[in-house]
Order: sequence, then structure tokens, then C-alpha cells
Amino acid sequence: MSKVSYYTLEGLKKLKDELNQLRDVERPKASEAIAEARDKGDLSENAEYDAAKEAQGLLEMRIAKMEEVASNARVIDESQLDISKALVHSLVKIKNKTNGSEMTYKLVAQSEADIKTGKISVESPIGKGLLGKQVGDTAEISVPNGTMEFEVLEIWRE
Repeated sequence: MSKVSYYTLEGLKKLKDELNQLRDVERPKASEAIAEARDKGDLSENAEYDAAKEAQGLLEMRIAKMEEVASNARVIDESQLDISKALVHSLVKIKNKTNGSEMTYKLVAQSEADIKTGKISVESPIGKGLLGKQVGDTAEISVPNGTMEFEVLEIWRE
């Protein structure tokens, strides 16, 4: 059974653009590399041919995986979401109850996650812990060295 992933329009467009790049540009390049290596002689002792075939196999696996993700992707109509709870595509400001530090994260699908820009996956420990929480709730999140507590300060949408 395939897993449904939720995207913004921008995130889905980025996914499809990357998939098209792989199919339309990278796949033909891989075929050319195999043809060039094949032209160099005996295939049984041709490391360049073996490397090109392996690269093509990895590329095809990546394309197949991305096609599966794209086929199961759903665009979220953010206007229909409950803004009182932390859900996919919510911006959530939290406070670490241990050290008092405050952080803001956007909860996104795993493929859109980018910690540098403050986007965390809803499948990450913090993302899972925040889902469904409301302002004022405490999220207890299990991490390798124990449990961390975060207070939800704000929830909003862009």
C-alpha cells in the first residue's frame, strides 16, 4: 500500500520538475554513457560500462520512487484546515521548557523537509509530537537521551 504525502502547490511543482529533469535529461545522458562505454570494446573487462550500467540502475530506481511519491501526492487546500491545531503546513512556535529557547517550525511532508529553512517533517519526532496540539499544550517528545517538553506558543498559516 502506498503512502499519501501532502504538499503545497509549490512543493508538488518542485517534485514534478525534478522528476521531469531526471526523465528528460538524466535518463538520456545515462543511455549515452552506456553506448559510449559499449563502443570501447570487450564488455566483460569494461569497468566504464559496468559503472554506467550501475548508474543507470540507480537512476531508474530513483525515478520509480519519485513517480510513486508523485502519484500519491495530494495538494492541501490550506483554507480548509483547522488553524487552532498544529497540522501539516502549520507554522508552530514552540518553547523548550528545559532551557527556555524558542523555535518556529513549519510542519511539512518528509520530502519537503529542510531544517535550514525551518521546515520539519511531520514524520520526525518533533513533528509527530506537535501534530494535533493547540496553543498552550505541552508536547512531550522522546529523543535518544530522554524526553523533551515543548510548549506550543503560537500556530498560524502563511
